[in-house]
Amino acid sequence: MKTNAIHPLRPQYHFTPEANWLNDPNGMVYFEGEYHLFYQHHPDSSVWGPMHWGHAVSKDLVHWEHLPIALYPDHNGTIFSGSAVVDSNDTSGFFGGEPGLVAVYTQTEMIPGSDASKQRQSIAYSKDKGRTWIPYPGNPVLEDERYPDFRDPKVFWHEQTEQWIMVLAAGDRLFLYRSPNLIDWTFASEFGAEEGSHDGVWECPDLFELPVEGGDGASKWVLIVSIGDNPSCPEGSRTQYFIGEFDGLSFTNEHSADTVLWLDYGRDNYAGVTWSDAPGTESERLLIGWMNNWKYANQIPTVGWRGAMTLTRKLTLRQEREGVRLVQQLVDAIRQLRLSGSQWKDERINESRDLIVGQCGRQLELEAEFELGTAAEFGIKLHAGGGQTVVGYDVRTGQLFIDRTESGILDFHAEFGCRHGAPLEAKDRLIKLTLWLDRSSLEVFANDGGLVMTDQLFPLEGEDGLELYAVGGDVHLRSLRLYPLQSIYATVAAEAAHG
Repeated sequence: MKTNAIHPLRPQYHFTPEANWLNDPNGMVYFEGEYHLFYQHHPDSSVWGPMHWGHAVSKDLVHWEHLPIALYPDHNGTIFSGSAVVDSNDTSGFFGGEPGLVAVYTQTEMIPGSDASKQRQSIAYSKDKGRTWIPYPGNPVLEDERYPDFRDPKVFWHEQTEQWIMVLAAGDRLFLYRSPNLIDWTFASEFGAEEGSHDGVWECPDLFELPVEGGDGASKWVLIVSIGDNPSCPEGSRTQYFIGEFDGLSFTNEHSADTVLWLDYGRDNYAGVTWSDAPGTESERLLIGWMNNWKYANQIPTVGWRGAMTLTRKLTLRQEREGVRLVQQLVDAIRQLRLSGSQWKDERINESRDLIVGQCGRQLELEAEFELGTAAEFGIKLHAGGGQTVVGYDVRTGQLFIDRTESGILDFHAEFGCRHGAPLEAKDRLIKLTLWLDRSSLEVFANDGGLVMTDQLFPLEGEDGLELYAVGGDVHLRSLRLYPLQSIYATVAAEAAHG
């Protein structure tokens, strides 16, 4: 992937646009050896504006090739979020009996003489592996003017009932529709008006089935729903999920209506959805999210581009003591970026003895295993020496936290500099952490992916120290492994190879 990779805040192994604005991932689909990533894109500005679908492809979910814009605004409006599927049996009739790609997406336009918009669902199809797209002449294929928020269709083929299913966000709830051909849609059911969190408008749903690890061989359905920013909520935009059953018509939540399960406890993972038709979807799903937050998305201090994606995650279900929960781990291919690493074992850390690792750069993978001792708090200081970010564990409250109150550039938004945490139980008195640090982001995976936190960081130039610390006693560092990571950008790799 070629881009302006040398900007000090541009991530070096996360996906970013070549230039200008990026938000929600869209239309992720696997077809004939390629993973397609479409995304909300404003090609003429680095702030949100008239939406297009940007486009990139990958063979390994790590290295990306930028392609031309896939979908442009037309007489039906601008192009909001949606999904894409492989129409393997040509149910749509677009492909002469062969498989092809169909995109299903929201189009929105302003209602003349008002401040309101109308949102409708359209489709387009591609006969050349996603390189060009033909809008269906009968667009829109689904509309309901009763609902001003009526968007973000996620479509999949339901084998048991042999029909296409669409799950669609409608304000404070979801609607489900069914179709034999991706063109003609019939209402099936609704979900969620009284369930889960309603701190903001519901967006970007996804619905899929997974087996349960550690269970009795049964499977469960997972329903993902993102929640828009509410000025009264410090968390801003974030994503919840539900566990339950789906019968081809309706989804049933197996938890009480007031149960809220968060996909990510950080501040910067939003609108994540999964790839359609990817290999291995019977045992795991592949998800990527927008690494930003609507609370400050238009103000983050980047130049020439704005917005990045998380790393691609494998989603599985695991039986925990409190119930079935989503587990997130990165795709294996990301570890091909590792350079020669370093490791430490059996270190005792306390207030008089930090483990000072030194200058470690801004692109690294860190694996640490701590055994609880007498310390009230312990953790890792990133960019130590000035403008640092702390990933810590508060033993008294049983919370993992990220503290970015002194993390570098903070003045672009009053609520960016914050400390936030999530409950994390030590298993056999152990806390296991894996950190993925890029130039302006941090992804933390705790206890084998049972808890995930994603945050943007905008550190000051020249600060790349790393320290491990403890407060109020000592902690036993069983092991620490540190791997610098190479860039995915060809220009940077070539410069490094030639000194």
